[in-house]
Amino acid sequence: MKKVCAYLSMVMLLTLGLSNAVFAQNQKDAETETTSVSATESAVEQQPAAEAEEVAAPAEEVSFHQALKKKYIEGGVGWMTPVLVCLILGLALVIERILYLNLATTNADKLLKKVEERIVAGDVEGAKDVCRNTRGPVASIFYQGLDRLDNGLEDVEKALTSYGGVQMARLESNMVWISLFIAIAPSFGFLGTVIGMVQAFDDIEKAGDISPTVVAGGMKVALLTTVFGLITALVLQVCYNYLLSKIEGLVATMEDSSITFMDILVKNRKK
Repeated sequence: MKKVCAYLSMVMLLTLGLSNAVFAQNQKDAETETTSVSATESAVEQQPAAEAEEVAAPAEEVSFHQALKKKYIEGGVGWMTPVLVCLILGLALVIERILYLNLATTNADKLLKKVEERIVAGDVEGAKDVCRNTRGPVASIFYQGLDRLDNGLEDVEKALTSYGGVQMARLESNMVWISLFIAIAPSFGFLGTVIGMVQAFDDIEKAGDISPTVVAGGMKVALLTTVFGLITALVLQVCYNYLLSKIEGLVATMEDSSITFMDILVKNRKK
Protein backbone atom coordinates (compact mmCIF):
# COMPACT_ATOMS: atom_id res chain seq x y z
CA MET A 1 0.00 0.00 0.00
CA LYS A 2 2.87 2.37 0.78
CA LYS A 3 4.39 1.72 -2.65
CA VAL A 4 1.06 2.46 -4.36
CA CYS A 5 0.70 5.73 -2.45
CA ALA A 6 4.24 6.71 -3.35
CA TYR A 7 3.63 5.95 -7.03
CA LEU A 8 0.38 7.95 -7.05
CA SER A 9 2.04 10.92 -5.36
CA MET A 10 4.83 10.88 -7.92
CA VAL A 11 2.34 10.73 -10.78
CA MET A 12 0.28 13.62 -9.40
CA LEU A 13 3.36 15.81 -9.07
CA LEU A 14 4.53 14.97 -12.58
CA THR A 15 1.05 15.52 -14.03
CA LEU A 16 0.57 18.89 -12.34
CA GLY A 17 4.04 20.01 -13.36
CA LEU A 18 3.48 18.90 -16.93
CA SER A 19 0.09 20.63 -17.12
CA ASN A 20 1.53 23.91 -15.82
CA ALA A 21 4.42 23.67 -18.27
CA VAL A 22 2.06 22.95 -21.15
CA PHE A 23 -0.23 25.89 -20.38
CA ALA A 24 2.72 28.22 -19.86
CA GLN A 25 4.26 27.09 -23.14
CA ASN A 26 0.96 27.61 -24.97
CA GLN A 27 0.69 31.15 -23.64
CA LYS A 28 4.30 31.89 -24.54
CA ASP A 29 3.88 30.44 -28.04
CA ALA A 30 0.74 32.54 -28.57
CA GLU A 31 2.55 35.74 -27.55
CA THR A 32 5.54 34.87 -29.72
CA GLU A 33 3.31 34.11 -32.68
CA THR A 34 1.47 37.44 -32.29
CA THR A 35 4.75 39.35 -32.11
CA SER A 36 6.14 37.49 -35.13
CA VAL A 37 3.04 38.22 -37.20
CA SER A 38 3.17 41.92 -36.37
CA ALA A 39 6.87 42.14 -37.19
CA THR A 40 6.39 40.29 -40.47
CA GLU A 41 3.53 42.54 -41.57
CA SER A 42 5.61 45.66 -40.87
CA ALA A 43 8.58 44.26 -42.76
CA VAL A 44 6.45 43.38 -45.78
CA GLU A 45 4.92 46.84 -45.90
CA GLN A 46 8.31 48.55 -45.77
CA GLN A 47 10.36 46.32 -48.08
CA PRO A 48 9.82 45.12 -51.64
CA ALA A 49 8.74 41.57 -52.23
CA ALA A 50 12.17 40.54 -53.53
CA GLU A 51 13.96 41.81 -50.44
CA ALA A 52 11.37 40.14 -48.17
CA GLU A 53 12.17 36.76 -49.73
CA GLU A 54 15.90 37.27 -49.16
CA VAL A 55 15.47 38.39 -45.56
CA ALA A 56 13.09 35.48 -44.72
CA ALA A 57 14.78 33.36 -42.06
CA PRO A 58 15.08 29.61 -42.61
CA ALA A 59 12.81 27.33 -40.58
CA GLU A 60 14.37 26.26 -37.28
CA GLU A 61 15.04 22.56 -36.79
CA VAL A 62 12.59 21.08 -34.29
CA SER A 63 14.14 18.81 -31.64
CA PHE A 64 12.66 15.46 -30.67
CA HIS A 65 11.59 16.78 -27.27
CA GLN A 66 9.79 19.75 -28.84
CA ALA A 67 8.09 17.56 -31.44
CA LEU A 68 6.98 15.12 -28.75
CA LYS A 69 5.61 17.95 -26.61
CA LYS A 70 3.77 19.37 -29.60
CA LYS A 71 2.15 16.02 -30.38
CA TYR A 72 1.28 15.59 -26.71
CA ILE A 73 -0.57 18.92 -26.72
CA GLU A 74 -2.27 18.23 -30.03
CA GLY A 75 -3.55 14.89 -28.74
CA GLY A 76 -5.24 16.63 -25.82
CA VAL A 77 -3.76 16.85 -22.34
CA GLY A 78 -6.89 15.34 -20.80
CA TRP A 79 -6.59 12.12 -22.81
CA MET A 80 -2.82 11.91 -23.18
CA THR A 81 -2.20 12.24 -19.42
CA PRO A 82 -3.79 8.85 -18.49
CA VAL A 83 -1.56 7.17 -21.08
CA LEU A 84 1.47 8.97 -19.63
CA VAL A 85 0.45 7.87 -16.13
CA CYS A 86 0.29 4.24 -17.32
CA LEU A 87 3.77 4.57 -18.81
CA ILE A 88 5.28 6.14 -15.67
CA LEU A 89 3.71 3.66 -13.24
CA GLY A 90 4.49 0.71 -15.50
CA LEU A 91 8.14 1.67 -15.87
CA ALA A 92 8.42 2.30 -12.12
CA LEU A 93 7.15 -1.22 -11.40
CA VAL A 94 9.43 -2.67 -14.09
CA ILE A 95 12.48 -1.01 -12.53
CA GLU A 96 11.46 -2.25 -9.08
CA ARG A 97 11.08 -5.82 -10.36
CA ILE A 98 14.39 -5.73 -12.21
CA LEU A 99 16.22 -4.62 -9.08
CA TYR A 100 14.47 -7.25 -6.94
CA LEU A 101 15.13 -10.09 -9.38
CA ASN A 102 18.77 -9.11 -9.82
CA LEU A 103 19.23 -9.13 -6.04
CA ALA A 104 17.45 -12.51 -5.87
CA THR A 105 19.89 -14.05 -8.36
CA THR A 106 22.63 -16.05 -6.63
CA ASN A 107 25.21 -18.67 -7.53
CA ALA A 108 23.27 -21.79 -6.56
CA ASP A 109 26.14 -24.18 -7.26
CA LYS A 110 28.48 -22.27 -4.97
CA LEU A 111 25.84 -22.17 -2.23
CA LEU A 112 25.18 -25.90 -2.53
CA LYS A 113 28.89 -26.63 -2.24
CA LYS A 114 29.22 -24.60 0.97
CA VAL A 115 26.10 -26.17 2.49
CA GLU A 116 27.25 -29.66 1.58
CA GLU A 117 30.64 -29.05 3.24
CA ARG A 118 28.94 -28.06 6.49
CA ILE A 119 26.47 -30.96 6.39
CA VAL A 120 29.22 -33.52 5.68
CA ALA A 121 31.11 -32.11 8.67
CA GLY A 122 27.95 -32.47 10.79
CA ASP A 123 27.71 -28.71 11.32
CA VAL A 124 24.02 -28.02 10.65
CA GLU A 125 24.15 -24.65 12.43
CA GLY A 126 27.06 -23.65 10.21
CA ALA A 127 24.99 -24.58 7.15
CA LYS A 128 22.17 -22.41 8.52
CA ASP A 129 24.58 -19.49 8.94
CA VAL A 130 25.69 -19.87 5.33
CA CYS A 131 22.07 -19.73 4.15
CA ARG A 132 21.25 -16.86 6.50
CA ASN A 133 24.14 -14.77 5.17
CA THR A 134 23.27 -15.42 1.52
CA ARG A 135 20.55 -13.40 -0.14
CA GLY A 136 18.04 -14.84 -2.56
CA PRO A 137 15.14 -17.29 -2.53
CA VAL A 138 17.34 -20.38 -2.90
CA ALA A 139 19.17 -19.67 0.35
CA SER A 140 15.88 -18.93 2.11
CA ILE A 141 14.44 -22.27 1.01
CA PHE A 142 17.53 -24.14 2.18
CA TYR A 143 17.34 -22.43 5.56
CA GLN A 144 13.72 -23.49 6.03
CA GLY A 145 14.64 -27.07 5.21
CA LEU A 146 17.64 -27.13 7.56
CA ASP A 147 15.52 -25.63 10.32
CA ARG A 148 13.23 -28.69 10.16
CA LEU A 149 15.94 -31.29 9.68
CA ASP A 150 15.41 -32.72 13.17
CA ASN A 151 11.79 -33.54 12.31
CA GLY A 152 12.80 -35.86 9.46
CA LEU A 153 13.36 -35.65 5.74
CA GLU A 154 9.63 -35.73 5.04
CA ASP A 155 9.10 -32.47 6.90
CA VAL A 156 12.13 -30.99 5.15
CA GLU A 157 10.64 -31.83 1.76
CA LYS A 158 7.29 -30.31 2.74
CA ALA A 159 9.05 -27.15 3.95
CA LEU A 160 10.95 -26.84 0.67
CA THR A 161 7.74 -27.22 -1.34
CA SER A 162 5.67 -24.83 0.77
CA TYR A 163 8.29 -22.12 1.13
CA GLY A 164 9.19 -22.49 -2.55
CA GLY A 165 5.62 -21.47 -3.40
CA VAL A 166 5.96 -18.43 -1.13
CA GLN A 167 9.17 -17.38 -2.86
CA MET A 168 7.57 -17.81 -6.29
CA ALA A 169 4.72 -15.51 -5.23
CA ARG A 170 7.25 -12.89 -4.14
CA LEU A 171 9.07 -13.13 -7.45
CA GLU A 172 5.81 -12.58 -9.34
CA SER A 173 4.72 -9.67 -7.14
CA ASN A 174 3.53 -6.55 -9.05
CA MET A 175 3.57 -8.42 -12.36
CA VAL A 176 -0.24 -8.29 -12.48
CA TRP A 177 -0.12 -4.48 -12.26
CA ILE A 178 2.32 -4.28 -15.17
CA SER A 179 -0.01 -6.45 -17.26
CA LEU A 180 -2.90 -4.17 -16.25
CA PHE A 181 -1.10 -1.07 -17.55
CA ILE A 182 -0.28 -2.95 -20.77
CA ALA A 183 -4.00 -3.58 -21.24
CA ILE A 184 -5.45 -0.20 -20.29
CA ALA A 185 -2.90 2.07 -22.03
CA PRO A 186 -4.25 1.24 -25.54
CA SER A 187 -7.78 1.38 -24.14
CA PHE A 188 -7.24 4.96 -23.01
CA GLY A 189 -5.80 5.68 -26.44
CA PHE A 190 -8.79 4.20 -28.25
CA LEU A 191 -11.18 6.06 -25.96
CA GLY A 192 -9.42 9.35 -26.72
CA THR A 193 -9.60 8.53 -30.43
CA VAL A 194 -13.34 7.87 -30.30
CA ILE A 195 -13.97 11.10 -28.39
CA GLY A 196 -11.74 12.97 -30.83
CA MET A 197 -13.64 11.57 -33.82
CA VAL A 198 -16.92 12.66 -32.26
CA GLN A 199 -15.51 16.16 -31.79
CA ALA A 200 -14.23 16.15 -35.38
CA PHE A 201 -17.71 15.32 -36.69
CA ASP A 202 -19.12 18.08 -34.49
CA ASP A 203 -16.68 20.52 -36.14
CA ILE A 204 -17.78 19.31 -39.56
CA GLU A 205 -21.42 19.83 -38.60
CA LYS A 206 -20.70 23.34 -37.36
CA ALA A 207 -18.69 24.21 -40.48
CA GLY A 208 -21.41 22.82 -42.75
CA ASP A 209 -18.79 21.50 -45.14
CA ILE A 210 -16.76 18.29 -45.29
CA SER A 211 -13.53 19.97 -46.29
CA PRO A 212 -10.29 17.96 -46.29
CA THR A 213 -8.71 20.40 -43.86
CA VAL A 214 -11.38 19.94 -41.19
CA VAL A 215 -11.54 16.16 -41.57
CA ALA A 216 -7.77 15.56 -41.72
CA GLY A 217 -7.02 17.87 -38.79
CA GLY A 218 -9.63 16.30 -36.54
CA MET A 219 -8.64 12.74 -37.41
CA LYS A 220 -4.92 13.45 -36.86
CA VAL A 221 -5.54 14.81 -33.38
CA ALA A 222 -7.89 11.91 -32.56
CA LEU A 223 -5.43 9.22 -33.67
CA LEU A 224 -2.51 10.63 -31.65
CA THR A 225 -3.90 9.16 -28.42
CA THR A 226 -4.02 5.70 -30.00
CA VAL A 227 -0.44 6.03 -31.21
CA PHE A 228 0.86 6.96 -27.76
CA GLY A 229 -1.24 4.23 -26.12
CA LEU A 230 0.15 1.56 -28.45
CA ILE A 231 3.74 2.76 -27.95
CA THR A 232 3.25 2.59 -24.17
CA ALA A 233 1.84 -0.93 -24.41
CA LEU A 234 4.70 -2.10 -26.65
CA VAL A 235 7.38 -0.76 -24.31
CA LEU A 236 5.79 -2.31 -21.24
CA GLN A 237 5.15 -5.60 -23.05
CA VAL A 238 8.84 -5.99 -23.92
CA CYS A 239 9.79 -5.29 -20.29
CA TYR A 240 7.07 -7.69 -19.07
CA ASN A 241 8.36 -10.54 -21.22
CA TYR A 242 11.92 -9.91 -20.02
CA LEU A 243 10.74 -10.11 -16.41
CA LEU A 244 8.84 -13.33 -17.11
CA SER A 245 11.92 -14.95 -18.58
CA LYS A 246 13.94 -13.82 -15.56
CA ILE A 247 11.36 -15.27 -13.15
CA GLU A 248 11.20 -18.56 -15.05
CA GLY A 249 14.98 -18.87 -14.82
CA LEU A 250 14.94 -18.25 -11.06
CA VAL A 251 12.10 -20.75 -10.52
CA ALA A 252 13.96 -23.41 -12.52
CA THR A 253 17.09 -22.75 -10.44
CA MET A 254 15.06 -23.05 -7.22
CA GLU A 255 13.55 -26.39 -8.24
CA ASP A 256 16.83 -27.88 -9.44
CA SER A 257 18.68 -26.70 -6.33
CA SER A 258 15.98 -28.09 -4.04
CA ILE A 259 16.33 -31.53 -5.62
CA THR A 260 20.10 -31.44 -5.24
CA PHE A 261 19.72 -30.23 -1.66
CA MET A 262 17.45 -33.17 -0.79
CA ASP A 263 19.91 -35.57 -2.39
CA ILE A 264 22.67 -34.15 -0.18
CA LEU A 265 20.56 -34.61 2.95
CA VAL A 266 19.56 -38.16 2.02
CA LYS A 267 23.12 -39.16 1.21
CA ASN A 268 24.50 -37.84 4.47
CA ARG A 269 21.64 -39.17 6.58
CA LYS A 270 22.42 -42.74 5.50
CA LYS A 271 26.03 -42.47 6.72
